[in-house]
Amino acid sequence: MQSDSEPKSEPKPEQGSATRIIHNRRHKDSLGSPYSPVYNTTTYRFPDTASLQDVIEGRTPGNLYTRWGSNPTIRELEQGLAGLEEAEDALAFASGMAAISASLFAHGRNGIVCVGDLYGGTQELLTKHFQPLGIPVTFLLQHEPEQLADALNKPGMLVYCETPANPTLGILDIQELAEQAHAKGALLAVDNTFASPVNQRPLALGADLSIHSATKFLGGHSDLTAGAVMASAERIKPIAQWRKNLGQILAPETAALLSRSLRTLPVRVRQHNENAMKVACAMADHPAIKRVLYPGLPSFPGHAMAAQQMEGFGGVLTLEVKGGREQAAKVADNLQVFLLATSLGGVESLVSQPCATSHQGISREERERRGITDSMLRLSVGLEDAGDLIADLHQALGQL
Repeated sequence: MQSDSEPKSEPKPEQGSATRIIHNRRHKDSLGSPYSPVYNTTTYRFPDTASLQDVIEGRTPGNLYTRWGSNPTIRELEQGLAGLEEAEDALAFASGMAAISASLFAHGRNGIVCVGDLYGGTQELLTKHFQPLGIPVTFLLQHEPEQLADALNKPGMLVYCETPANPTLGILDIQELAEQAHAKGALLAVDNTFASPVNQRPLALGADLSIHSATKFLGGHSDLTAGAVMASAERIKPIAQWRKNLGQILAPETAALLSRSLRTLPVRVRQHNENAMKVACAMADHPAIKRVLYPGLPSFPGHAMAAQQMEGFGGVLTLEVKGGREQAAKVADNLQVFLLATSLGGVESLVSQPCATSHQGISREERERRGITDSMLRLSVGLEDAGDLIADLHQALGQL
């Protein structure tokens, strides 16, 4: 019991995001390592059946079986992921699509309404798998949010969106979507991959689920494949059941790699933001470029909303080359610093043509309906010197 003469402990001050990311770890290594070792263990022994049963039924914490996510390395990663968006809980997955599919199965079986542009893989999942299973799916374009109330025609539905969206960088008002969804008894899930939690925190804006392809900015080094979902403990629980039964857990080695990457996330994302803005500004008036899609440009249609709900504008932008598919492909082929590759969010700059990569599985008619043209090039701006990236684009565009 504390005496009156003993000093009272002061409450810990609220820490910044970078401090939380580095120090928010459950495991304390007995040998003094600042980082947790990798537990490759698949199963864990118990002193007796009663202790085993207590862990299985959730009465006491403990490690049980890695496929269930019950592994110290994975749980420590999930603690860090939750801290990124100040969520109650988080789940780590073997890929971004695993995180998306488990979330949609858990919360979208009464119907899913998608607003705005989507990653091609997500759209394929919904049209080729969810709809044939009898799960109602409605697609609304970015300029059709007024139709959302009518589309939410029964309780327990899910609204799903990306903002910024792939590959148009379209911006949606997260707070407004959340209010509309909740008014109809629906949940809102936001794919936050392009922004990263450093630039945007959907849960703080009213969303119920924040989903990431952790392969991208969270991983940041193009050396791991993973996914993540951040939400309240109540929303996470049914998703965890789908992850367990679909076998979507990531390996402990990957979890350790991702934990490593999170520690440098704020520094990396700030540099991605700075470089992307410089590239976007340099390309805005180039005679071979029809338009530049980047939320940081005042001319971008969603700039005002992005400035309101984001703390940075991200490391991805899209160029629309004058001409058509062949001209865009020629530019991509002639780039020397930008690597011609899929994915995004790594330290190296990448270029891809959405019609041939991320949205290749979507019909040309659907792409055109969404404004995704064959002459688009999506740039993932890395951490190289911005001047070198701009010079590379100038030399490639000069060969048209």
